[in-house]
Amino acid sequence: MGAADRAVQYARNWLLATEPGSRVHDVQDDPRFQHRGVDLLWELPSGEVRGIEVKGDRQPRRRRYFFELVSNLERDTPGCFLYSGADLLVYVFLAQGELHVLPLKTVREWFLPRAKSYELRHTFTQTGAIRYTTVGAVVPVKDVQEAVPEVKYIPLPRRGQTAEDIQAEQAAAEAQQTPRPPEEDVPY
Repeated sequence: MGAADRAVQYARNWLLATEPGSRVHDVQDDPRFQHRGVDLLWELPSGEVRGIEVKGDRQPRRRRYFFELVSNLERDTPGCFLYSGADLLVYVFLAQGELHVLPLKTVREWFLPRAKSYELRHTFTQTGAIRYTTVGAVVPVKDVQEAVPEVKYIPLPRRGQTAEDIQAEQAAAEAQQTPRPPEEDVPY
């Protein structure tokens, strides 16, 4: 299972645990949702449906978000961070064992006036014979968390750990307001 698939699975599990009785529909391969930047539909027990965009990051020491601004530089297509109609961006740091839930509209509104303050990075994707360039802003997690208090941090389960263990850890951390460890300065 690749990084993207694992990230989606973690997101799905968290959504279902957060709202018992909810349902999650995977629409990654549905063209009606691909152009909207939505990977999952989260159907709440109330009947409300929320769009979820999922990003998986497998870099071991990075504590920065990569906000995709240009999806395909060669075709000049906008990045998912700019056009997604999702309600939430679930960003999964796989190596660190963290899931972050960002209210996408609020984070986008905070980021856009400050976009020039952040470094742009290029990544390359190879699909078959086609190689394309993606451009994104590298934004420290702490900047977003300080500016947008609605951002949630959820530790992922470690081997042998139950959902109850995670909830207890989260509650204890929130009660103590334990500061996050300092961010290492690791190049994107």
